[in-house]
Amino acid sequence: MRNATFASYLKHQASLHPSMTAQDGVKLCYQAAFGAEHLLTDPAQARAALWAEFTQILPRQIEIFEPLSVEYSRCNLAAWKYWQLPLEGLFQIFQRSAAEKREDAGPLFMDYLQIVTACVEQGLLPFNREEWRSYLDCYLAGGVRPVHHSETYRQKEKPAYRVIKREYEKLLPVLERVIAITGRAEPKIIAIDGRAAAGKTTLATLLSQVLTAEIIRMDDFFLPAELRTAERLAQSGGNIHYERFCAEVLPNLKKKESFSYRRFDCRTMDYAESRLIQSSPWRIVEGSYSCHPAFGEYMDCRVFCDISADEQMRRIIKRNGPKMAAVFAGEWIPMEEQYFKAERIKARADVIIK
Repeated sequence: MRNATFASYLKHQASLHPSMTAQDGVKLCYQAAFGAEHLLTDPAQARAALWAEFTQILPRQIEIFEPLSVEYSRCNLAAWKYWQLPLEGLFQIFQRSAAEKREDAGPLFMDYLQIVTACVEQGLLPFNREEWRSYLDCYLAGGVRPVHHSETYRQKEKPAYRVIKREYEKLLPVLERVIAITGRAEPKIIAIDGRAAAGKTTLATLLSQVLTAEIIRMDDFFLPAELRTAERLAQSGGNIHYERFCAEVLPNLKKKESFSYRRFDCRTMDYAESRLIQSSPWRIVEGSYSCHPAFGEYMDCRVFCDISADEQMRRIIKRNGPKMAAVFAGEWIPMEEQYFKAERIKARADVIIK
């Protein structure tokens, strides 16, 4: 399965860039396995290089992301500039992608080289068997290492990109929305609502890295036992302590100063230590009920994370186990769905992530 997937990415690269040589094939395999870790030994220098290259590049309406493997993509600077996306955001994505290393990158690289060999044998790539064998033998004799693009490729394809982890691609719709609200006063607020197991926490974490944002978790506002009456739980979104959110968080969200709030631990069903929210240009409120009507229009951007019912249960069983999955299915998911329908949460979202 992995071989067939990488072969499809390889052939896609060849169709996009017909000037690919054997040397560029090795480079693609290296990036597909190792990512860009070898390019970021000096973050300050890497930042300066990105800014300098971005200044010179002409904007073009081309693919923003070109997949290299299941894990990595090339992010085209010309497309990033065309869509006027935040350059600092791209640098943060690139930096964090480069910092994460795979333990099996070496063996994976060798597997990818074999897949190139198979594709060359079938005549699916722009270079022939002799060119590939000659370059590959010379390359392997010098040990596994990064290489530059060939001169032919640089002259005809004019590559200008950064290698990033593909998980960051899901941020693109939100970053596009960010462009529309950069003129508003800071801190700016993103609310991430959506279905259980749809990836809200992952999305918030990635966004916080890119935007240098603090995260307020709606899980910290689980409703205490003494308030969990039948009448309360029958309300739309009634199983969240929205009154405490309104008192401890809402008045402080738009202030530049740091603030803290009490965190409720649903495992102990009691209050735990306070959570400090540092001063930051962006703040993210993450979790189901983050767009509860009791909070008003506090956010600059509404995000809804969606997922199919079958995939939702598969993830919940894997994450929480069968016993807790039954609780989700019997109690929490029906309450969420009631809230989503009654308050039209998905329909009112600025961005929907599937």
